[in-house]
Amino acid sequence: MALINRISRLFKADFHAVLDQIEEPEALLRQAIRDMEDDLASATQRINLCEHDQEVLAARKTELEDAVREFEIKLDLCFESEKEDLARTVIRRRLEAESRLKRLNAKQIANAKYLTEQRSVLDQNSATLESLRQKAELFAQQTPAHTGDSTDFDDTAWLTREMVVGEDEVEIAFLSEKNSRSAS
Repeated sequence: MALINRISRLFKADFHAVLDQIEEPEALLRQAIRDMEDDLASATQRINLCEHDQEVLAARKTELEDAVREFEIKLDLCFESEKEDLARTVIRRRLEAESRLKRLNAKQIANAKYLTEQRSVLDQNSATLESLRQKAELFAQQTPAHTGDSTDFDDTAWLTREMVVGEDEVEIAFLSEKNSRSAS
């Protein structure tokens, strides 16, 4: 049983090594950056919509508050004129407006909380994206540009290293040439 487990582990390790060879870290990093940019764009769009909703809610709240004040004036007029039936209708409308105003306030508070949370998440994700971009830039600077397989080497650098001739080699070659010329 232990032998089977060891062989299984060996195959898994080999399989993961093959996968690691197939994956290109630079391509994966670029894709992660693109995905994060898409997520940030989506989050920004949600925040913009939420901000627009807040503006609409604030305008509606102002309208309802004005309506409640207007109902108060109408109620005063109804009671001065002793029109109780009309006063009941105005009271009903005022109560409905106050109820809408309470729901609207609750929605506005919830929306403001959501907006704050989303802005915080956006800030954190923006910082993470910037960090990823910096890492990608460092990775790109550290990784030489590949034109072929990973087995390629720099022919020019190899030739330059081979063309460096030491002084002692020159001296030995000089003595050899001098010897061969004096012998003839």
